[in-house]
Amino acid sequence: MIFGTSVAILTSVFPPQERGRALGFSTAAVYTGLSVGPLVGGFMTQHFGWQGIFLLNALLGIVISVVVFSKLRGEWAGARGEKFDYIGSIFYSLAIVILVYAFSVLPALWGFGLIFLGLIGFAVFLKWETRQEFPVLKVEFFRTNTVFAFSNLAALINYSATAAVGFLLSLYLQYINGFTPEHAGLILIAQPIMMVICSPIAGNLSDRIEPRIVSSIGMAFTTAGLVMLTFLNRNTSLVLIFASLFMLGLGFGFFTSPNTNAVMSSIDRKFYGVASGTLGTMRLTGQAFSMGLVLLLFSLYIGKVQITPLYYALFIKTMKIAFSISAILCFAGIFASIARGKTH
Repeated sequence: MIFGTSVAILTSVFPPQERGRALGFSTAAVYTGLSVGPLVGGFMTQHFGWQGIFLLNALLGIVISVVVFSKLRGEWAGARGEKFDYIGSIFYSLAIVILVYAFSVLPALWGFGLIFLGLIGFAVFLKWETRQEFPVLKVEFFRTNTVFAFSNLAALINYSATAAVGFLLSLYLQYINGFTPEHAGLILIAQPIMMVICSPIAGNLSDRIEPRIVSSIGMAFTTAGLVMLTFLNRNTSLVLIFASLFMLGLGFGFFTSPNTNAVMSSIDRKFYGVASGTLGTMRLTGQAFSMGLVLLLFSLYIGKVQITPLYYALFIKTMKIAFSISAILCFAGIFASIARGKTH
């Protein structure tokens, strides 16, 4: 509910020439949370127990709700009076759940059966949506709006290629380099710090030049960072790891806010909510696919075993394969990003 509406609200209250800058600061805020969260979580867990994390979130939720209801003005409802597509939402939700669960049981044969069932569910959902007067997903946007279609495709590819990087590097730093979870987390913070720095700059740039140029450059930086990670081994220095994290952070920072700007600028105000929700779906579907791919590779090369020194060589091999696939995906994403056409 938060991610599906926040971008739409921001887009509605800023003029087109300032939209990229606003989205850049929003993206920076998200990445700041990703940076601060693990540190605050570790502090809360150590001094107040793990329950303290949930109590803090509840308190923050109350405060933010009060601020939103008392301060947020001028909100709109562009589709007031239209019927909500309950049946389409059910089809879509079931298809997503089946696909995500299927990845968790691969490479079992029935996992592939569930993937096939999930894809059928998506086909039924898309067919249903094309016949609805007020669909939950505007399929026609993907057919008639090149900027919208390729920007969302670029987002899907980007998150599919990168979401599992932090997970893999966390295991690598702990198992292969012998760092504690706390120290591994501190090293991984290098990436979101770069995102925080670059996102407002990239968002501002996307107001002045074509977002596809800025986000394509970001995708290229991300590809370079993933390629660097394919060279990890037991003796890799922290310099290379930091360099790859900085490169990934630079890529994320220059891709995300301009790409979001392109999506939100390609449709009418009435459909801001649909566009924001679609972009969120691309992000979360990509993240699920990325983790599913890594878990599948683990199952194929390592098996369902605890990662001990006996399996370190296989773990590194699996990790390098995952980074290689991700780099190839991200490289393809550069062309999807370029192909979207002009926004301004």
